[in-house]
Amino acid sequence: MDYKTQAAEVEASANFGDLIEFVYPIGYSHWGVCDGDGYVIHFAVADETQIMNTFRGYLQTIFPVCGDLLLGETRIRRQRISEVNVPKGARVMVSNSEHTFTPSEPWDMKRRSDSLLDKKFPYKLFTQNCEHFATFVRYGKAVCNQIPGKAKNKECEEATKVFADIVWRETS
Repeated sequence: MDYKTQAAEVEASANFGDLIEFVYPIGYSHWGVCDGDGYVIHFAVADETQIMNTFRGYLQTIFPVCGDLLLGETRIRRQRISEVNVPKGARVMVSNSEHTFTPSEPWDMKRRSDSLLDKKFPYKLFTQNCEHFATFVRYGKAVCNQIPGKAKNKECEEATKVFADIVWRETS
């Protein structure tokens, strides 16, 4: 099944708070959280001009891990799932079973995602990445299970604190 067809199926079936996984052909994934109505909130390029979009696309062809990671700064964005820029050969799916935590209440997930939306962050592969963000929104704990040599489902306290501090400031 091609990417556009997969994205359309996920847009139609995903529920608010579901973890959306964009599986790259080299074995790593980009993560976001479903915001309802076919949208995902995720780490994206901070300033998306036409030149940057072209350059990022070029980087992704050479380094399919993630052009965003190589550009360094990201911003939490809300986009249609089908419009998320992924390398050729990527797949997209709902992946709620990859972590062993109980999801937070929807109002709590909404509070977290709304507080972090449009915030800029440096992309730190091991301590503050897209999976840390998505799991923080869903569970209240920042976790990344795809870092080689790291224990699975172990909270990254540094990322949790960064995200939680922003949510606290935005909602207090």
